[in-house]
Amino acid sequence: MKVLKFGGTSVGTVESINKVLAIIEKNVSEGNKIAVVFSAMGGVTNRFIEIGKMAAEEETEYMEHLHSVEERHFNAIRRLIDVKQQSELIAKVKVIFNEIEDLLRGISLIQDISPRTMDLLLSFGERLSTTIISATLNKKGIDATFVDARKLIKTDSNFNNASVQIELTNKNIQEFAAENKGVLCITGFVSSNDKGVTTTLGRGGSDYTASIFGAALNAEIIEIWTDVNGMMTADPRKVKNAFTIPDISYAEAMELSHFGAKVIYPPSLTPAFLKQIPVKVLNTFNAEHPGTTVSKVSRSTPYSITGISSIDDIALVNLEGNGMIGVAGTSAKVFGILADHNISVIFISQASSEHSICFAVNPSDSNQVETLLNEGFQSEIESGDIDKINVQPHLSILAVVGEGMKSSSGTSGKLFSVLGQNGINVVGIAQGSSELNISIVINRKDISKALNAIHERFFEIDGFTLNVFLVGPTGLIGKTLLSQIENQAAYLKKHKNTNIKIVGLINSRKMMIDAEGLSLEDWEENLNENGEKANLSEFISDVKDLNLPNTVFVDSTANKDIVQHYAGILENNISIITPNKVANSGSQFDYDRLQKIANTRNVQFLYETNVGAGLPIINTLQGLINSGDEIHQIEAVLSGTLAYIFNNFDVGKKFVDVVKEAKEMGYTEPDPREDLSGMDVARKILILARESGLQLEPSDVELTPLLSENCMAAASVEDFYVELEKENATFEKLINDAKSKGQVLRYIAKLNKGKASIALETVDKNHPFYALAGSENIISFTTSRYKTNPLVVKGPGAGAEVTAMGVFADIISLSSSLN
Repeated sequence: MKVLKFGGTSVGTVESINKVLAIIEKNVSEGNKIAVVFSAMGGVTNRFIEIGKMAAEEETEYMEHLHSVEERHFNAIRRLIDVKQQSELIAKVKVIFNEIEDLLRGISLIQDISPRTMDLLLSFGERLSTTIISATLNKKGIDATFVDARKLIKTDSNFNNASVQIELTNKNIQEFAAENKGVLCITGFVSSNDKGVTTTLGRGGSDYTASIFGAALNAEIIEIWTDVNGMMTADPRKVKNAFTIPDISYAEAMELSHFGAKVIYPPSLTPAFLKQIPVKVLNTFNAEHPGTTVSKVSRSTPYSITGISSIDDIALVNLEGNGMIGVAGTSAKVFGILADHNISVIFISQASSEHSICFAVNPSDSNQVETLLNEGFQSEIESGDIDKINVQPHLSILAVVGEGMKSSSGTSGKLFSVLGQNGINVVGIAQGSSELNISIVINRKDISKALNAIHERFFEIDGFTLNVFLVGPTGLIGKTLLSQIENQAAYLKKHKNTNIKIVGLINSRKMMIDAEGLSLEDWEENLNENGEKANLSEFISDVKDLNLPNTVFVDSTANKDIVQHYAGILENNISIITPNKVANSGSQFDYDRLQKIANTRNVQFLYETNVGAGLPIINTLQGLINSGDEIHQIEAVLSGTLAYIFNNFDVGKKFVDVVKEAKEMGYTEPDPREDLSGMDVARKILILARESGLQLEPSDVELTPLLSENCMAAASVEDFYVELEKENATFEKLINDAKSKGQVLRYIAKLNKGKASIALETVDKNHPFYALAGSENIISFTTSRYKTNPLVVKGPGAGAEVTAMGVFADIISLSSSLN
């Protein structure tokens, strides 16, 4: 014997009913003896509740609403049964609707609808759907018997949520089944008391009906047919990568259901589980899917948790005070007050010091709870033993459930780690001694972010995903970075189980955001054709509002205006990666503020490319300091442009010609004075000074200028070249003097004894900077450990390719720390 139950969505339309009929026919053809429980057509129960209330409030249009429900059922009959065979069933259904009309008139006359009357009204939904489907089966040649469960399931008179008299009910069902063969078509949800008055079984009533029949008939299995592929690891509407749980224990199903997984209502299945009858949750609309099997013990899985569930909107009530410590009965009084007023508690947590008790309730109950507790503890509040009752709204509960947590250490650590990395604040925590459930209370705005981050970390279905928002994609660095990410995507997926997803792009003209990710194959064309008009403030606001897990904001520009948004981005628990030096080379106050926010919010502010493009300069410096080394001196050539110029400036060459050559090759800014001013180098050495622990302002950097005031004041680049040529003798003397001593010119930044300075110097062949070539940068660290032989980092220090690579390296570093 198998018991099948079809929910409201499964019998909601003619198309879905035909799928139900096909499932029943398949079972019959395979020789299975089956009993089938039906819910009302989808939405009908709610419609009857509305119509009943309308009638009680004397709203005259209630009959029009009833007629629309009636027509829905008649339309189903017309489409399910051949026209020549419809009359008998239509007449039967019409009689039922006549009963409903009479009942509603009575409700309207007395202007009241009692729980008893509501039960009778609601019973018509299941009676109608089961009547139609059982008749349709018979017309198809399948022996089907309509079973009015009210005649078999006997209860007390607790209307709307009746308690079943199990022994009498089992006897009735067993006797009826012995006398009736074929397919038993049973009305779900409904029952009656010992006087034959209609009652209902409350929440999950149709599941309960299936469980009662299954237990009474010793069924081999109970199948709950719904509109999803079984129980899922998370709500698929919130977590795209959620998947079906093949096997789950009753206890796990109970926990997931309590916290929002509404596929089944496990308490209603208790009769089946007492007899250890497995329950399968299947999809009417995808009948071939294996679904979920719920049984006493679930099979082992490779995961430490089984699923994640949530309640989106709750209020947290907190009761605390020094007068509660060591005083017996406080908890009993709190929950006694709530029980007396039928207020359900969703979540409970109490400090071991007994200083506080917090619990969660439905938001609709929060005002009443606050009033009741203020009244109940009035004397304790007035005496100061208990503080004012605090109610915190707009929260959510998230529950991580799984019997695997008992044998898997570190689940809690992993859970709170991923929440912390995503800036999700935990308001409350509860974990039972069974280690089956860890429940946490968080802000409601973070629930989707938390679900996705936790699901990704624990199940790793599609690997770790880093969500990237990029400013400046059409610039040299940004475009190169996107190309590098696209080229490396397959490697990262295969070897690092990591996905770099570009979610948003913005340049000076257009912007585009897609939470599902933008294609890297045609991003530029897509941005130009489909992007909105660029608005940086709106773009950043959208980044914050999306609140995606594992998010990073990448600024690939040198734009000063973007930097003003950094603090707000970090405050919203979003990491930042940038080659933009402006943020770190402004005032010491601004530098410290960003560092503090990043540390406080547990996000990362990465800017390796601020100093040496792709060279590991900042990471090397931080590694030295973190390992306990002491920095004595830093010497560096930090401008690829100036390195190129002085590597190519030689005896017999005019300095102005070398500068022009560098500009033509793309090594300088459009106005070479921006490089020759030394200000870019000053920003870099200032950043290194701050990274080494010094407190310096930009004005503290001693910069010996390369250019005269006349050169810097020239009205145009061409005028600048004229002025620079006038000073050729000065530069010619510098190179000649250096050559005569076997030395070379180098534009060197120094950090020594707490002071930062920059000047053009000469070095001989014993100096590590002597052999510098092309546009290379070089940094020398003299430390306690590297005293006689300084630690030297050398390599290309400029160019889109190496800078983009440095940004990409920071992205990979961030993803590794989060994964």
